Amino acid sequence: MRVVMFGYQTWGHRTLRALLESAHDVALVVTHPQSDHAYEKIWSDSVAGLAEEHGVPVVLRDRPDDDLLLTLKEVQPDLIVANNWRTWIPPEFITLPRHGILNVHDSLLPAYAGFSPLIWALINGEQEVGVTAHMMNDELDAGDIVVQRAVPVGPADTATDLFHRTVDLIAPIVAESLDLIASGRTDWTPQDRSKASFFHKRSIEDGNIDWTWPAEDIERLVRAQSDPYPNAFTHYKGERVRVLKASVSQGVYGGTPGRVFIREGDGIVIVAGAEARRGRSHGLVIERVRTEDGTDLPAGDLFRTMGGYLTARP
Repeated sequence: MRVVMFGYQTWGHRTLRALLESAHDVALVVTHPQSDHAYEKIWSDSVAGLAEEHGVPVVLRDRPDDDLLLTLKEVQPDLIVANNWRTWIPPEFITLPRHGILNVHDSLLPAYAGFSPLIWALINGEQEVGVTAHMMNDELDAGDIVVQRAVPVGPADTATDLFHRTVDLIAPIVAESLDLIASGRTDWTPQDRSKASFFHKRSIEDGNIDWTWPAEDIERLVRAQSDPYPNAFTHYKGERVRVLKASVSQGVYGGTPGRVFIREGDGIVIVAGAEARRGRSHGLVIERVRTEDGTDLPAGDLFRTMGGYLTARP
């Protein structure tokens, strides 16, 4: 088959590498210009660089336009393969290749369509995550499923752990999907849209800790915002503090959410949960923090005395 690839960052890079290693002809690569967005500067292997190394023409676009459509008509692809393409692809692009567009998405669709699915899934306590290859239609991440693979989420896993585990699924999923499409198969599995969910891009503000959340949820937020992602953060005495490591307290504590309360184990308990005033909630034990100047230190070195509050704003 004659294939065009739409993709960006490491997800797109892994997809392109799988295409280049296949028996199919990669005729063109379309990728986004480099971005300063905090979440787009990490996992940023260059799709354009890999294409150029292999002599594949590259087109840079923020979004598909009429000029790109004309280029694709000249290339005449049998299939477009997309991964981590960040903007809407119009219907006329989807219907142009005779096999349509195969999109590769890092969630177990129909759940977690949209952006940052691994982070959202970890925050929400999902027991597994994965990668889905599906045929694109005019609704984002909603097309029929070609191949889907899952991996379990462990109790200490970070978003970084899950990234490495799922990105390794891309190459075999792409290879299997290409074989199925080339064989003439079209009996794909429709998504159960009653189980669909759709999430927005994450920004720095999404890591701002809400101390009315249960401690279990905040602990997952901390793991979801692991390095190199922008860390979960709060404010203490007017300064931003990033939380690098935390756990749910053994004890049950009462009071006002955000209160710097008591030492437990290797950390400092912060009162958490909307029902904390009833004295029936576990707190969050902060164990390691990063200050605004980039210094990492044990929480006890920052919270030297008990009392005071952690807040959403300085």
